[in-house]
Amino acid sequence: MNSTNKIAQNKPKLLVQLKLDLRRKNYSIKTEEAYTKWVKEYVIYSGTQHPSSLNKSHVEKFLTYLAVTRRVSASTQNQALSALLYLYKNIIKTEIGWLQDVIRARNSSRIPVVFTKAEVREIFRNIEGVPKIVCSLLYGSGLRLGEALSLRIKDINFEYRQITVRDAKGNKDRITTLPVTLTPELKQHLNKVYLQHKNDVKTGRGRTKLPYALDKKYPNANTEFGWQYAFPANQFIKDNETGLVYRFHIHESTIRRKIKVAIKKAKIIKPASSHTFRHSFATHLLEAGYNIRTIQELLGHSSVKTTMIYTHVINQGAGVISPLDR
Repeated sequence: MNSTNKIAQNKPKLLVQLKLDLRRKNYSIKTEEAYTKWVKEYVIYSGTQHPSSLNKSHVEKFLTYLAVTRRVSASTQNQALSALLYLYKNIIKTEIGWLQDVIRARNSSRIPVVFTKAEVREIFRNIEGVPKIVCSLLYGSGLRLGEALSLRIKDINFEYRQITVRDAKGNKDRITTLPVTLTPELKQHLNKVYLQHKNDVKTGRGRTKLPYALDKKYPNANTEFGWQYAFPANQFIKDNETGLVYRFHIHESTIRRKIKVAIKKAKIIKPASSHTFRHSFATHLLEAGYNIRTIQELLGHSSVKTTMIYTHVINQGAGVISPLDR
């Protein structure tokens, strides 16, 4: 066997290469999962051929299939496109060129589902513990579920009543409000997390995974309380790349299940989810008279056009007297 074949055999598999490259460039875990998912689907759709043997026309056919057959949204199709462009540019090291023969998925014009304030109160009556605290951050701070669960303790500022959201959608940081009414319950929760972390350190653990290779720059920072997740999981996991055994944050599915049960107990029949709290946060702030630009910054939207969708929620039928009421 010649040296070229030996190198080829020792080279990591395609998805492993993709994951390692994304981690080196500090992409989020969600982006890593999404990109590897789309690359895998692309390979399966193309008859399990290696992407290096495929070209622009194969990518176009796959993206068209997503829009026409799978009927995915425009944002989902764009995510798949981004994954494949990343794959070809960074892993396969080739440019696939301008994709002109793709049937584009249509942008959704749906109005977001929003809870009334009474419905929010009823849901909170049917949920407790950590899931309730998380929901309070979704509704009271406008966080996405992943953002709430990824919070590090150092990013919660009780004095200024602020939460700093790191590496949010679009790899941006932002500051949002921390509800005053949540402060006592959240502090009590963090006290429990502190005691748990202190015990973990005593038993030789208590280290967490730091972003941006900060563990190399600050070797002892990963044991500091401030860097721990605000909502740590009950069990430890092992990072296969570094061998680090640590507590990751609670899995999103755990909170989603609790929210689903609470919505059902509250007898709410809307097609609601964890994200409905974020929609409600924006809508209720608009109703309270807050400026659209302020809400845009709190939500972390790149464009005010995205935030404007919530004006449609509160303007439905506004100022119009139904003929039935005349």
